Amino acid sequence: MSAAGPPVLREASWRDIPAMLEVERAAFPDEPWDEASLWAELAARPRRGYVVADRPGEPGLVGYAGLDLADDVADVMTIAVHPQARGVGLGARLLDRLHHLARDAGATSIMLEVRSGNTVATRLYTTRGYHLVRTRERYYRSGEDALVLRKELDT
Repeated sequence: MSAAGPPVLREASWRDIPAMLEVERAAFPDEPWDEASLWAELAARPRRGYVVADRPGEPGLVGYAGLDLADDVADVMTIAVHPQARGVGLGARLLDRLHHLARDAGATSIMLEVRSGNTVATRLYTTRGYHLVRTRERYYRSGEDALVLRKELDT
């Protein structure tokens, strides 16, 4: 992946699923979502909102993110950034876009779960105003705990 130009964020489409799957497998090699899961997520629209990050004129995607838009509390379903595209603020851009989608859908707060050992993601979330609600012990197949985080959205 080249460093040419910043990625463009746009709404995900069915055609993006193969590239989303590539990002998923690269970002989460131990427990990636499968193709059926991605299809199910996009099929759940309009309750689900998904965005992808790509570089126009280049093949593939560099990241994507998804949100469940139920009632006044939205849930981040996933944020995936290709390892070769990390460290330049793409995860923050994707998270900020999810915040906008949640506000536009009428949510007043947003929640997510993150692996307890994922310090990079946890740091991103805390700098964006998330706070710990509780810990789900041994939540992941690997036995790792999940931190449940919440943020109140500005109106």
